[in-house]
Amino acid sequence: MSVVIAETDAPTAPASTLGAVLRATGGNFLEMFDFFLFGLYAHPIGKAFFHTGADFYDTAIAFVVFWLGALMRPLGAVYLGAYVDRLGRRKGLIVTLTIMAVGTVIIAVTPSYARIGVAAPIIVVAGRLLQGFSAGVELGGVSVYLAEIATPATRGFVTSFQSASQQVAVFVAALIGFTLHETLAPEAIDAWGWRIPFLIGCLIVPLIFVLRRSLAETPEFLARRVHPTASQIYAAVLANSRVVGLGMMMVMLTTVSFYFITVYTPDFGRTLHLTPSAALSITVLVAVANFIWLPIGGAASDRVGRLPVLLFAAIWMLLAVYPALAWVAAGPSFGKLLTVEMAFSLGFGVYNGAMVAALTEVAPPQARASCFALAYSLANALFGASTPFVSKLLIRATGSDVAPAFWLMFAAACSIAAALALYRRAGGDRRPA
Repeated sequence: MSVVIAETDAPTAPASTLGAVLRATGGNFLEMFDFFLFGLYAHPIGKAFFHTGADFYDTAIAFVVFWLGALMRPLGAVYLGAYVDRLGRRKGLIVTLTIMAVGTVIIAVTPSYARIGVAAPIIVVAGRLLQGFSAGVELGGVSVYLAEIATPATRGFVTSFQSASQQVAVFVAALIGFTLHETLAPEAIDAWGWRIPFLIGCLIVPLIFVLRRSLAETPEFLARRVHPTASQIYAAVLANSRVVGLGMMMVMLTTVSFYFITVYTPDFGRTLHLTPSAALSITVLVAVANFIWLPIGGAASDRVGRLPVLLFAAIWMLLAVYPALAWVAAGPSFGKLLTVEMAFSLGFGVYNGAMVAALTEVAPPQARASCFALAYSLANALFGASTPFVSKLLIRATGSDVAPAFWLMFAAACSIAAALALYRRAGGDRRPA
């Protein structure tokens, strides 16, 4: 049984919706830039801090630590989500930025295993856990903020820019990586070059703080005469656990496909015997394609409804993944991998463009940030961020480069089932008012 809390009438959106979108997503860009760097540079980070003597295990451990950050996201969603629902979207987004900045600085400046021994991986793990705690509510906070400043007829389009800002982060991170591999020797990248993107992220922090501090609170939040206490928010989340659980399953395709086509691409390219520069250039192009497809998916869901768009993209992924990976594995090349990842980008971008708005609409209003963040964080922790590690294990266990297809197909099937269940529960597809 769900707790239903009636929304009050909200004032109209701010006059400058575009400015609010840019300020909110600017912070999201930095947080996700810092968060994804660890996965994109897992190979040199593994060598620097875990020092097993074997490339496979160094990288695998780095992916496990990347995953540990995601496992902190549900905890951040619970505690920071209640803060956002209780005290406001703006204040919550400033807090998440602060925590992410601290975690990133720790990773950027920690000496390597060769210099300080076992203290190095311990400190780096602590920094990664802080990043994960912050990210737990960042995406939910930004998504809810955008949903509450948008009109009902543009909610899908506006909220899609939460994910679009992540693609800018991936684009910049991969472009920096491509430049490093073109200008530095592999030994230099392993020794110190991998730290450059983290330091760039640290240098951007002051600018993003200025942007976040200038954010206005959403009219919908300000219009509420009574704000729930933390205990009331936790009770609402618990009472809506079925919505959170189905929401988590609906997010699965987003998180698994995203991590596969971005964070895991450099390592997958290495598995297919492509050069690091080639794999990173594919990641750059995928980020551009994602940025294009996301608002298209969001806008389409505003026109025809969330459910048809979700089903179209999820079924596309379910049917396309295995034959596409089998094709590229049969004769790996830059062109083949790029073609396959572009096809996956279509499925991810269109699906996620509709999914973010859908999740904000099914969440209970006065615990919206908490429920959204918890559903999204659970999907990331249990499925999405584990994708690089799971893919690597599947390939090693089966001896087949096609094996990650089964993980992606599982995520697509779960998301289809969840979307159908959520909209059946709601009495049909939700369309703009």
